[in-house]
Amino acid sequence: MLATYPYFRAPWDGPRTGAVRSPAPIALAHRGFSPDGLENTLPAFRNAAELGISYLETDVRTSRDGILMAFHDETVDRLSGGVTGRISQLTRKELNEVLIGGTERIPTFEELLTEWPRMRLNVDVKDAAGARLLAALIEKHAAHDRVLVASFSDVRRLRTLRLLGRPAASSAGSALTALLRVLAPLGAAGILARAGRFQCVQVPLSFGPVSVVTPGFVRSCHRAGIQVHVWTINDRPTMHRLLDLGVDGIVTDRSDLLVEVLTERGQWR
Repeated sequence: MLATYPYFRAPWDGPRTGAVRSPAPIALAHRGFSPDGLENTLPAFRNAAELGISYLETDVRTSRDGILMAFHDETVDRLSGGVTGRISQLTRKELNEVLIGGTERIPTFEELLTEWPRMRLNVDVKDAAGARLLAALIEKHAAHDRVLVASFSDVRRLRTLRLLGRPAASSAGSALTALLRVLAPLGAAGILARAGRFQCVQVPLSFGPVSVVTPGFVRSCHRAGIQVHVWTINDRPTMHRLLDLGVDGIVTDRSDLLVEVLTERGQWR
């Protein structure tokens, strides 16, 4: 099946009981976990790790001097407390002086990759230069089994995958996701996934008026071996509803709630 890549099997650090562990939904901490708004910072990622999260979702952008930074926005304006400027126009040294929430600097992706050597990382490539840089870091640290390559741009995503010496997991970009939504009910999901080199699809509940995460869509993806991850879900009722549908992963800002929900359901890994 497509979604049998090692990435989808999270490391198990708890006590060994000898029991066979059944597959459980993936909890993805969206930009880490920080109720204080320190998204994509080392403390936010550390908070998620301390909850027992094995999967971190993050974004990468390229600095002016070619360093891959863990940051979502095109500019630092929203989070910097007064500093302005595009990530692409600032050097790493200049970015080190930008403090998120007035206290935390922007980490490089390599720092995140090496801080927790067994953590799975779901990485959204935000610019063209990032494709080559992400591939180089995956190769440097032999992180092919720990990184899922994602991007709204299938061009950037596929460029990253082509630069790798061996396969890494990947989720469909916007264009292929739209095609999958149309073709999955027709039984063509597996063909599309193999041609597009993706093993999962990461989607919102809906695109405008069109519902995406329906029982039929989930069944069609599962028949083709494609995992379904849904973003960004921050309330208990919706988490329960999606888990009842059988989704394979939930991306959330509220990792604490998701851990509680999965624990209550006996699905926490």
